[in-house]
Amino acid sequence: MRHSAARPSTRPSTLAVTLAAALVAALLGGCATQAERAAAAEREIDDMIKVYGPACEKLGYTNGTDPWRGCVLRLADRDSAERSRRQGTFTNCIGTHGFFQCNTF
Repeated sequence: MRHSAARPSTRPSTLAVTLAAALVAALLGGCATQAERAAAAEREIDDMIKVYGPACEKLGYTNGTDPWRGCVLRLADRDSAERSRRQGTFTNCIGTHGFFQCNTF
C-alpha cells in the first residue's frame, strides 16, 4: 500500500485573490481621485480669477499678464491667511513612548 504525500495547491487562495482585487481597485481609484483633484484645482483657480481679477485690473495690472496673475495669487493668499487667523488653529497629536505625530489645522 502506497501513501501519497499531500501536495500543496498551486491555485491562489481566496484571500490572495481578494487582496489582489482590492489592490487593483485602490490603484485605479487613486487615478480617478487624482483627476478629481486636478479638476478641483482648476475650479479653484477659475474662482480666484473671478474674485480677485477685477481688483487687480483696478490696481492697474493688465489682464492675463504675469504681474496680473501674481496680483491674483497675492490677494487670494492674503484672504486665505486672514481666514486662518480668524478661525484659529487646532493641533492634534497621537502616539506613545516618545513617538508622536502632530497635525495642525
